Amino acid sequence: MCWQKTINLDQIDSTNNYFSKALKESKYPEGSIISTSYQNSGKGQGDNTWESEKGKNLLFSLVLYPDFLAIENNFLLSKVISLGILNYLKSKTKEVKIKWPNDIYINDKKIAGILIENAIKGSSINQCIVGIGLNLNQTQFISNAPNPVSLCQVTGKLYSIEEELIKLRDHIQIFYEKLKAAKYDEINKEYINCLYRFNAFFTYKMNNKSFNAKITGVNEFGHLQIITEDREKMEFEFKEIEFVI
Repeated sequence: MCWQKTINLDQIDSTNNYFSKALKESKYPEGSIISTSYQNSGKGQGDNTWESEKGKNLLFSLVLYPDFLAIENNFLLSKVISLGILNYLKSKTKEVKIKWPNDIYINDKKIAGILIENAIKGSSINQCIVGIGLNLNQTQFISNAPNPVSLCQVTGKLYSIEEELIKLRDHIQIFYEKLKAAKYDEINKEYINCLYRFNAFFTYKMNNKSFNAKITGVNEFGHLQIITEDREKMEFEFKEIEFVI
């Protein structure tokens, strides 16, 4: 499969919103991308927004049709997108990790975020819009986001947005093809190996209470598995636990 169709727009509300509306009018080939220089209402997980200076970063959405994937395996989509971004960044720098569930970190700073919106049909995922924001050339951040960083800040280099978009797309496609080939064990193993704070004790918060624990895994539903210093095993869904950084 060759992913080639890319639409570049100057300014829109969000690439996920734009793609969602466009797909109601016509079907785009799998792997099609809508990118923009600036989003008025960039979307993150939940109610979060995504800060991005105009013309500085990678802001795009791509469409997938993973109807081969059962609903109960939907977190594998998050894994392969995360691994694609991670391996793209590892070609540029070191110390890249996936912060559960799918933020991309360099050391203790966030460089990329992912927003996946699925459409379900029957027992499988009929359509998936994957929104990605990756800080490429921005050097000043003015929002209240606690720990942003860009690739330019890490490496000291400026990057071509157009060229890097294609490179990143190609890395994502490599892992998506592994998903289509049902290489689930390989995907799961690599995701765990790249997980931020895996198998070491750090501080977390639950219901505004701090405690020390280590991440021991992620189950098939995408729930984070930890063990506390008191040897208590716990599992969390997204937003139920806070990383103290």
